[in-house]
This record gives sequence, C-alpha cells and structure tokens, in this order.
Amino acid sequence: MTQRVHRLEDQVQKELARLIQQELRDPRIGMVTISAVKLSKDLGYADVYVTVLSTRSGSDALPESEEEREEASRLQSLKGLNAASGYLRNLLGKVLTVRMIPRLRFHYDEVLARAQRLSHLIQEAVRQEDERHD
Repeated sequence: MTQRVHRLEDQVQKELARLIQQELRDPRIGMVTISAVKLSKDLGYADVYVTVLSTRSGSDALPESEEEREEASRLQSLKGLNAASGYLRNLLGKVLTVRMIPRLRFHYDEVLARAQRLSHLIQEAVRQEDERHD
C-alpha cells in the first residue's frame, strides 16, 4: 500500500474514534476502541476493527458467565456500529478531504481477546507448576 493510503487509514481511524465517542447515542454501543482501519484497494470500503470493553451490569436477569456477557456486549456493539455506518460515513464526508468516502464495515478484533486468553493460560500453567513443586 502507498503512504497516501496509510495516511488515509490513520485519518479515518482517528476521526471515527472521535465521531463514535461524540456523535453516537446508541445504547447498544459500549466502550469501543478502534484498533485498525484497512482500506480496500479501490478505497471503496473501510474494514474497521474494534475492541469492545464489556459493560458489566449486576442486574442481569439470567445468570450468565463472564464470557457470555462479553460475547453479548460485543455482538450488540457491532450491531449498533454497523447500523450507524451510513450515518458515520456521512459525518466522515464532512471532515475528510477525499473525493470518495469509503463504506464502513465493522469487525471485532480478535487479537486482544486471543492475547488475554493466552496470558490466562500461561498464568494458569505457571500456577499449576508451582503447586506441583510445593
């Protein structure tokens, strides 16, 4: 990719983060962090990768595991973001100085979740090894 495309990806990421925080009022969208934006070769689409900080509410009617709550929070946030993609694209058109504004597609960024799982597994293995030696 060219330097111009990388600059545009960075600019889209920065502006989307600001717009999501300041302009969106959808209750489905929790604390969202944009981890990356990848533009298609023709610049027609922007794949936006997000991580979602799960919102823990103590008043859940059904007892769910923490993983189920995180999954539900992630899905709701993605639904809200994809539903607002046209509105966000319109707002981006007002701040970006490019001829064509890419269509936005939001995806969950699995990298952070995988890293947390691996870290947890490593900690558990170390704990079990320590218990064996004691």
